[in-house]
Amino acid sequence: MDKSKRLFLKSKRSFRRRLPPIGSGDRIDYKNMSLISRFISEQGKILSRRVNRLTLKQQRLITIAIKQARILSSLPFLNNEKQFEKTELTTRTTTTTSLKKKNTVTLQLN
Repeated sequence: MDKSKRLFLKSKRSFRRRLPPIGSGDRIDYKNMSLISRFISEQGKILSRRVNRLTLKQQRLITIAIKQARILSSLPFLNNEKQFEKTELTTRTTTTTSLKKKNTVTLQLN
């Protein structure tokens, strides 16, 4: 094939249009927890607009609704479960290292 003919060929890859994450009937409100929880990460952070595939106006409304829900304590500011697991793991590792140090000190004295 010539280079000139190759330029006009369409790709054979199919394109699937994604559904919008917020439907036309969905109301963005701090009371709508099922909708709000879709836009929060596991750590409790608000996901970016690029990840959410939202318009600028929708992202602003979601952010305001999440902040209102946090203030009214219907939504936590951060997810403590992950943080608790990390602190629990770090305390375990520090105690085991301190025990090893004590054992080596007692072995050297004997």
